[in-house]
Amino acid sequence: MDRNSTGVKAGSPSYPSGYSRRKRRSQNAAFAVFRILSIFIAAVLFAILGFIIWKGAGVISWDFLTQAPSDGMTSGGIFPAIAGTLLLMLGSAIVAFPIGIMSGVYMNEYASKGWVVSFIRLMTNNLSGVPSIVFGLFGMALFVKYLGFGDSIIAGSFTLGLLSLPLVIRTTEEALKDIPAGIREGSLALGATKLQTIWKVVLPMGMPRIITGLILSLGRVSGETAPILFTCAAYFFPQLPSSVFDQCMALPYHLYVISTSGTDLEAQQPIAYGTALVLIVIVLAINLLAGFFRSLFEKRLKMK
Repeated sequence: MDRNSTGVKAGSPSYPSGYSRRKRRSQNAAFAVFRILSIFIAAVLFAILGFIIWKGAGVISWDFLTQAPSDGMTSGGIFPAIAGTLLLMLGSAIVAFPIGIMSGVYMNEYASKGWVVSFIRLMTNNLSGVPSIVFGLFGMALFVKYLGFGDSIIAGSFTLGLLSLPLVIRTTEEALKDIPAGIREGSLALGATKLQTIWKVVLPMGMPRIITGLILSLGRVSGETAPILFTCAAYFFPQLPSSVFDQCMALPYHLYVISTSGTDLEAQQPIAYGTALVLIVIVLAINLLAGFFRSLFEKRLKMK
């Protein structure tokens, strides 16, 4: 290949001598800004975690995690709030997961591409941006009053399920959209029906991302206060609920109550930080669980 005396390929575009240096400096400056912003975000996160751990770690004990609150919530534990939070997460998953996954499958696999699907997708995106307190008001009007569930776990579960539904639908749809069309065509060419192709081929391939989205939706549900404030949360309910039509305590609402009301806020403050620490640990465990299931399904797909 012909080269000139400077070693540049013949026909290559020529740049000013300082062009590459300016380009390199601009690139290094941009990377430095990104690095600083990343360090700043990480520092803020660790500062929040460190503050909560510093304030709340001294309260954490076996009794704090396994006993009910007492003495006007100035002593005792938070076990009913932990149990109520887990029950609400389970109830919302039962509501949101089947509906969300089936809706995502329909929009990506069955619905013809047109204005109807675009409209549904637009409404789903808008629904994900609705403030959670609006979901709480809607849940109170529909589940608590109109359907007659009253302030109960089932009313709170349906409300939280509706809250997490847009995230489940979008996660499922995006996971299935990334699967090449050739895989579906190959399955159909081998004689499988469309339903068999979706159930045996498409869903297993998209399951890592779907599972991740499902578990992350639980992380959002676990920290919501406004929806359960109108539908199920009790100010003081030291016993465990006996049915889905009972009220329950929940960590977010319990944290709000002991931080803003009561006769001895100074005595309640350590309990508030301990409750916040437990809630953060639950959310962190959910995120770690999402990563674990994602890697597990990816390994199983590679083995097949």
